[in-house]
Amino acid sequence: MGEGHSHPTAASAGGRHRRPLVIAFALTATYMVVEFVVGFSINSLALISDAAHMGTDVLGLGMALAAITLANRPKTSQRTYGLYRLEVLAALANGILLFGVAGYVIYEAIQRFNEPPEIPGLPLLLTASIGLVINLISFRLLMAGSKESLNVKGAYLEVLGDLLGSVGVIVAAIILFTTGWSYADPIIGVGIGLFILPRTFKLTRQAVRILLEVAPPEIDMDAVRADVLSVAGVEQIHDLHVWTITSGMESASGHIVLKDRADYGTVLDQVLAVLRDKHHIEHATIQCEPRAFNETPHAI
Repeated sequence: MGEGHSHPTAASAGGRHRRPLVIAFALTATYMVVEFVVGFSINSLALISDAAHMGTDVLGLGMALAAITLANRPKTSQRTYGLYRLEVLAALANGILLFGVAGYVIYEAIQRFNEPPEIPGLPLLLTASIGLVINLISFRLLMAGSKESLNVKGAYLEVLGDLLGSVGVIVAAIILFTTGWSYADPIIGVGIGLFILPRTFKLTRQAVRILLEVAPPEIDMDAVRADVLSVAGVEQIHDLHVWTITSGMESASGHIVLKDRADYGTVLDQVLAVLRDKHHIEHATIQCEPRAFNETPHAI
């Protein structure tokens, strides 16, 4: 019998994108303060609400940064996987936070249908336009990381939601400035809330799948099993499990039963190569068992 191991050598996906997160966090936090100051000075509920939404971005980005920083600490004898899972927990927290923000936006929008506030269009337009530029910069900074890290994706979606919020405020400001139609603000608010919800659901579902150690959706378990069984010298496979540790870090474990006279070292190397090359599973632990081992009862 023997065990084979294949280990990833790179740091977590989120750790490679820490610097863009820091920049996005600093820009968002700074302009959040600006929006609050201007919003209260011109008594603009729309701008104050957008600043509050930006405040959730600051909180979300801060959690993402904290998770990535902790996740890249060295492993210990007890934390054998390090703290990689903190990125997933932060993504789940961000998803819950986004649900709250989307609900608040929709609630406020409905309230404004009954009593739409009067908002001065020009100051609102100028402030929201600058906020849009800030959000575009943050959005661009986080785009690459969102494709690799679920945690960064959570921050990216928050910035995307705020970017759309800025666009909505700009559109509302233009309508208010040119026509004075006060219902523009609540209509756009509902649109923003409805846009955020399905994307938030997808993010939260991904995080929950990882925490429940469900096989990644892009991995076909039947195909994995068939490819392992196709390796010369493999007779059976059982107790096959595939799960995700953190974004971009899939793991697998399983037991393979060897055919008579099969060399377990050769078979093991080929099985690990199949998992790595065909299914992109870099971290695998496979136990090789001779046929006689499975045919003989074992006391527990």
